[in-house]
Amino acid sequence: MTALTQHISKLTARFQTTVPSAVRKRLKLNKGDQIRYGIDADGRVYIEPVRNEGGNPAITAFLDSVEADIMAHPERIRVFNGAMHDQLKALVGDADVDLEQPLSPDDE
Repeated sequence: MTALTQHISKLTARFQTTVPSAVRKRLKLNKGDQIRYGIDADGRVYIEPVRNEGGNPAITAFLDSVEADIMAHPERIRVFNGAMHDQLKALVGDADVDLEQPLSPDDE
C-alpha cells in the first residue's frame, strides 16, 4: 500500500484556509481555480480540481443552478416513474430525434 502523505493548513476565523503548496502543485492549481470536495460514505473527504476545459459557460451556469436547487431543496427530488414518462411523452408528441445527426443551419 502506498504511504499517505499529509499536509496541514489552518482555518481562519471566517473558515478559510490556504491550500498547502504540495497539494496545489499536485493538483496543478492556479489562482482563481475552483476545487471540489467529495465525502464518501465512511466520512473521508477528497479534494479535486474543477476543470472546465472547453465547457459551455451557459451549460455550466445551468448545471450550477440545478445543483444549487437540489442542495437547497432535496425534498423535490422524485423517482422517474411511468406517470412522469407519460407526461413527458405528451409534451414532445411523436417527435423523432436522431442525436447523432448534425443540426440544420435553420436549427442552429
